[in-house]
Amino acid sequence: MNYQMDDKTAAVGGRVRFSLTAIVTMLALAACVKSESPSADSTASASSTAASAACPSDNGGITLPSGFCATVFADSLGHPRHIVVNSNGDVYVNTWSGRYYNTPAPAGGFIVALRDTTNDGKADIIRRFGPDAQHRNGGGTGIGIYQGALYAEEGDTVTKRIVRYALTDSMTPSSTTSETIVSGLPVSGGHPMHPFVIGQSGDLYMNSGSSTNSCQVKERALESPGINPCTELRTRAGIWRYDANKKNQRFSAAERYATGIRNAVAIAFDPGGQLYSTQHGRDQLAENWPKLYTPEQGQNQPAEELLKLEQGGDYGWPYCYYDGAQQKLVLAPEYGGDGGKAAGDCATKKGPAAVFPAHWAPDGLVFYTGTAFPEHYRGGAFIAFHGSWNRAPGPQGGYNVVFVPFTGGNPSDPAKYEVFADGFAGANKQPDAAAHRPTGITQGPDGALYITDDKGGRVWRVVYKGAK
Repeated sequence: MNYQMDDKTAAVGGRVRFSLTAIVTMLALAACVKSESPSADSTASASSTAASAACPSDNGGITLPSGFCATVFADSLGHPRHIVVNSNGDVYVNTWSGRYYNTPAPAGGFIVALRDTTNDGKADIIRRFGPDAQHRNGGGTGIGIYQGALYAEEGDTVTKRIVRYALTDSMTPSSTTSETIVSGLPVSGGHPMHPFVIGQSGDLYMNSGSSTNSCQVKERALESPGINPCTELRTRAGIWRYDANKKNQRFSAAERYATGIRNAVAIAFDPGGQLYSTQHGRDQLAENWPKLYTPEQGQNQPAEELLKLEQGGDYGWPYCYYDGAQQKLVLAPEYGGDGGKAAGDCATKKGPAAVFPAHWAPDGLVFYTGTAFPEHYRGGAFIAFHGSWNRAPGPQGGYNVVFVPFTGGNPSDPAKYEVFADGFAGANKQPDAAAHRPTGITQGPDGALYITDDKGGRVWRVVYKGAK
């Protein structure tokens, strides 16, 4: 799916169908909105790891399982994408601007630092840093912390880069000048975001999403064949590996780690150090190939995927897609596929570790390593689904956060998941009409979850209070 688009409500294949929880009415936000405080005392203490005070009854407009509650940690931040929490509890969010958004970029840099000094689950110090829109910057998605430094994606519509800022106790960097870690990241065509994750040894694994939907000769056109071989795979649609300790690296085909992943917006390590990503499945099977697919098949195929990444692994795009009903990779119509019957070389590609409904757009991933949540959640994966447009004319889906239980380092059941948080969109699950769209998700040192929203500019903090 396109970054800004994907969703579904019908279950894929043999998956258990989950009903969405009731959508609550969004309350007035005035009491939750945090103004930026660049002049706040830089010596204020960092966020406490203690549980926050009693949560508001509406959980910031979202629904959660019994025993959990949420506060609006920050609001009106622009378009928050991915999020990370420092060991002292300070929260950092990368925000984005540009062609996917119709609102002006907020004043100041695109990286936002947030601190809760009153332990009420709400940030009371909010600061921005990094280059702003006046310096040809449009922000980014990727963000991470490694060895006391903040790493972030930034750049414009011509090129992106990953940079590093030295952090201090005052939340923001001691110097406004960043160090470039990787430059020359591609942004042409679709999927111009570069989320990443950094391992303990400093290996930086980064997504370079595909520039097209399915590598057609004519993009998103009726019955246009696929380019064969798909030349964009040299620099797009895969995972690249770099060294977070090394400055001034340059993006190239040589550093590709895994291939055939259309758009891995969500990428994370599990508790054992295994690398995972999600994959946004392709769009428009029925629209571009109406002789092979019914509208219903187009709405419900292909499945979204959680991938266990291996060096040199090929996960199939654009030659293959994952048919959730048949639970296997099948040949794409652009490359001789016959509506999902033939597998061809797709039988040799790597399939998913877990699957989800089509067009939900998985944008955030974190494995729960804390102890604050019940035992059931420990070691499992939380995935933030951004929601999309490509289930039309059927109802859209996603716009939620789901949980995937893990057992022995693998999903307990690859076809089952639990809706953990819902109600983000409000009354209308459409990209332009939704109130909020879950995007990034991470865990704090106290075990709380943080969820970002790049539509309404909100960040939630979710904690467990115990069964009532």
